[in-house]
Formats: sequence, structure tokens, C-alpha cells
Amino acid sequence: MYCHDEEPSPLLINWQDAFRDAPVAPVLDLACGHGRNGLWLARRGRDVVFADRDAEALDGIAEVLSQEGLPGRIWCIDLETRLPDLDDDSFSAILVFRYLHRPLFPLLRRALAPGGYLFYETFTWEQPQYGRPSNPDFLLQPGELRREFGAWDEVHYFEGVDPEKPLAISQWVGQKPRLAIAELPPLPA
Repeated sequence: MYCHDEEPSPLLINWQDAFRDAPVAPVLDLACGHGRNGLWLARRGRDVVFADRDAEALDGIAEVLSQEGLPGRIWCIDLETRLPDLDDDSFSAILVFRYLHRPLFPLLRRALAPGGYLFYETFTWEQPQYGRPSNPDFLLQPGELRREFGAWDEVHYFEGVDPEKPLAISQWVGQKPRLAIAELPPLPA
């Protein structure tokens, strides 16, 4: 059985101060699983949209939200069979942990409000030597997050092996510029 009191990602804890100057809007916890990151933010007063295809996991999150009187909404969606319809500039932060579906990148750029933060952490091409996943569709190439979101203000970047796990990961935290700028394409490889 999953415990909804599981600690959030250290990346989120280490950069939680970013929420102090983020716009007032909901947080999107994309491919949230059992919601450890979003629940941690909801317990700190953030309105969180929990999006995942696992209805059972979302039911567990809904139960916690109800029992604890936390702000949040549930959104059951399979992100790989249907791209979500996200309003432009609608989220103060977007969380993506241990999930990669590249067609979502343009949607993330549009859906995050100016001044909002993207927290992204997932596996890199080196991960197969440490365990799953091994499918290249689910593994970032070197510097891929930097290229995809390079027009934004980078707050944190790490790419390498987390020696505590060990896992080959890439972490990227960035802030969408507050000034209205034309949407720039990703940087070339």
C-alpha cells in the first residue's frame, strides 16, 4: 500500500522558495502517480491539479484532499493517447517527475504563466546501466531539457548520476520570463 506521507522529491524541497514569487495560479502535477510532490505543495496551501492516467492512484489522492481539506483537483488523462487541452498561461508551476513524453514540451511552454516555474526531473540515456527504464523514448538525451527550455531563466540544472540511488537523471528548474516574448523554438542540438 502506498503512503501519501512519502517525502517529495529533494529537487522540489530544495527549490521551494521559487513559489514565493510565482504567479497566483494552480500548480499542475503532470503524470503525478500517487501525488507525493503535489500533496506536499497542497499541504502548504497551493491549489494543485493532479493529472495522471491511473484512476486508482487519483482516487487515493482525492481521498487525502478530502480528509485533510486540501486545495486540489483530479484530472484523469492518458497523456500519451490524447494531448491535453491546456489554457495558455494557466499554471504558476508545472511539476514533471520521472516521466517523459516529448510531444508535451510545447504545451508546457504555453501552459505555464509568465513568471511561473517548471520543475522537471527524469531519466537520461545513461539509466539502462542502473535499471529501468531502458526504452530510449523514455530517456532524455544529453542536455535535452536545456535545449527545450533554453529561452527561460535557468534556476537549477543537474545531469548525471545520483549516487544515493543510483539513477541517471536530469533535473531542470526554470522560470518562464515575466515579459511577453515571442515563443522561441528549441535550441538546435
